[in-house]
Amino acid sequence: MRISCGAHETVQTPPTYARWYKDFGYTGGIPANATLPSFVTPPLKTLRYFPLSEGPENCYIINRVPKGHYSVRIFFGLLEQPEIDNEPLFDVSVEGTLIHSLKPGWTNHDDQVFAEALVFLLDGTVSICFHSTGHGDPSIISIEILQVDDRAYYFGLEWGKGVILKRTSRLTCGTSKPKFDEDYSGDHWGGDRFWHPIRTFGQNADEPRSTERSIKQASDAPNFYPEALYQSAVVSIDGQPDLAYTMDVDPNKNYSIWLHFAEIDDSITGAGQRVFDVLINGDIVFENIDVVDMSGDRYTALVLNRTFAISGRTLTLTLRPKKGNHAILNAIEVFQVIASESKTSPEEVRALQALKKALGLPNRFGWNGDPCVPKEHPWSGADCHLEKSASMWFIDGLDLDNQGLGGFLPDDISKLRHLQSLNLSGNTIHGAIPSSLGTVTSLEVLDLSYNSLNGSIPESLGQLTALRRLNLNGNSLSGRVPAALGGRLLNGASFNFTDNAGLCGIPGLHTCGPHLSAGAKVGIGFGVSLSFLLLAVCSVCWWKRRQNILRAQQIAARGAPYAKARTHLSHDIQMSRHHHNHGHAHDIQIARHHHNHGHARTAAENGPSLLS
Repeated sequence: MRISCGAHETVQTPPTYARWYKDFGYTGGIPANATLPSFVTPPLKTLRYFPLSEGPENCYIINRVPKGHYSVRIFFGLLEQPEIDNEPLFDVSVEGTLIHSLKPGWTNHDDQVFAEALVFLLDGTVSICFHSTGHGDPSIISIEILQVDDRAYYFGLEWGKGVILKRTSRLTCGTSKPKFDEDYSGDHWGGDRFWHPIRTFGQNADEPRSTERSIKQASDAPNFYPEALYQSAVVSIDGQPDLAYTMDVDPNKNYSIWLHFAEIDDSITGAGQRVFDVLINGDIVFENIDVVDMSGDRYTALVLNRTFAISGRTLTLTLRPKKGNHAILNAIEVFQVIASESKTSPEEVRALQALKKALGLPNRFGWNGDPCVPKEHPWSGADCHLEKSASMWFIDGLDLDNQGLGGFLPDDISKLRHLQSLNLSGNTIHGAIPSSLGTVTSLEVLDLSYNSLNGSIPESLGQLTALRRLNLNGNSLSGRVPAALGGRLLNGASFNFTDNAGLCGIPGLHTCGPHLSAGAKVGIGFGVSLSFLLLAVCSVCWWKRRQNILRAQQIAARGAPYAKARTHLSHDIQMSRHHHNHGHAHDIQIARHHHNHGHARTAAENGPSLLS
C-alpha cells in the first residue's frame, strides 16, 4: 500500500506508475500543497501537516493489514508557506516503537528525507505516529507499507517478531546514480529499497568499477536484491590499500551490518587472487574474505552479515587486503536493531478513549496512538508502568486537574484496573460519581474536588480499602456519607467533603435526618401512590352515591300529589267505617270500589308510585 498524504484522489506517478491512494479518513491534520525536499521524494503534489494545536501526537491508524513482515517508509515534506518553519523536527514511531528522529539539516541529505523500518505486523492494523518536539509541525508527503519475505534480513537468534530493523544507511558503491529497487527492475518482495549512491569513499582513496555482465545468485530469497546492485563497486588503490568508510550512528546501540560483494574486476580471474579482512571500529569481524571462492565464481553475488554493538557515535568499516593488495565492495546496508515496545493493555486504551470522549478532552492533549509508548512521548496526564510478566503497559495514574474539562465520568473508567491515583480536580465535570469506580481496588488517591458533581456518594467507594486520600469538596453532592468512608477517618485517612451543602453524617457536616435505605424509599413511594389511588376510588364512590340520593329526591318530589291523595282516601274510609259500622258494609265496599277506581287514573297520570 502506498498513501499520498493530503491527496483528494488516487494518483499514479512515473516512471513506474506506482499507485498512490488518497488518505481521506485515515487521520486528522491539515492537507496542503507540498514542496519536495529532494529529487528522491515521490513526485506528489500534496502533504498533510499536524499543527501543535491538534495535539503533540498524531497518527495514521490503518486497518485490514494482513499479518506479515513489512517495509514501512515515510517521506517528509515542506510546506509551501514561508511563515511556517520550513524544516520541522519531530519523531516518528511505528506500532509504538520510536524509529526515527529528524535532525537539523535533514533537508540537505537525500537519504534523510525519509524514515524506513522493517517490522512485523501481527494484529491486522498498523499505527504510524508523528510526535511534535516543539520545532515546527510534522509534515508528511507519503507513507508506504510494502510486504517483504517473512525471513528477510534474518540475522541470527536475536532476530524475530519482537525486533524492528531501522534503516541507518543503504549505499550502492562505485556509481553516482541513486536508484530504487523498481528502477533496478528488482523483485517487489525486496520492498522497493532506496540505494544512495557513493561513487568513492574519498578523493584518491579508491576507484569505481562497473560491468554490464549479468550477476548470478543476486535476486534470491529471502532478500531479493536487484542484480544491478552488484554491477558496480569500489576498489582500493596501491596508494591506499585499505578501503574505509565512516558513518554517524546513535551510541550504545546494536547494529546489523550487511556487506555485498561480487567480483566484477577483470584483473581478478580466479580464487585466491584477492583476499581481505573486514573490520568494524578496528575489530576484525570477517577474516580472509575471498569473494570468488566464497560465492563460487566471478560475477556471483556474496552477502555477509554481522550484528555489532557500537558504543560511540561513529561506525567505521575497513576492508584490509591480505592478498592482491586491493579490496572490493559493492554495497553496504546498516540497520539499528530495536526491540519492539510492549503495548498498553487494549482494555485500558479503550477506557481512556471513552474518558476522552466523555470529558470532551481538547485537541491540544492529542491522546492518539498508544498512551504509554514510545516512552519518550506518553499521553499528557497519563502515568504508566510496565508489567514485565505480562509484557504489557498499564495506566497507574491520571493527572488532569485544572484543564477546563467538562462532560461526565463514564462507567468505563472502572476498566482502568491498575489506577492508583486519579486527579480531575478544578474542572467543570458534572453528573454523578459512577458506582463502578468502587471496583478499582488499587486506588489510593481520588481527587474530584471543585467540579459540578451531584447526587450521592456511592456506597461502593467504601470498598476502596487502599484509599488514603479522598477529596470531594467543592461539588453539589448530597445525602449521607457512606459509613465505611466515615470510619476510615479514624485510621488516619485524609478525606474532604466540605462545600457540599447536601452532605451529612460525619463530624464537620450537619446531622442527617432519619436515614432510609433504598428499599424503604421505594416502599414509601409505593405506599403514597396506593393511598392516592384509594382516595381517588373513595371520591368516585361518594360522588356516585350523592348523585343517586339527589336523583331519588327528585323522583319523590314528582310523586308527592299522588301520595297526598292516598292519604285522604284512607281518612274517608276510616270515617265511613266509624259512622256506618252497623248495617252499611255493602255500601262501604261500593264506596271503596268507586273511590279506588277514580284515583287509579290519578296515580297513572302522576307517574309510578313509590308508596305501597
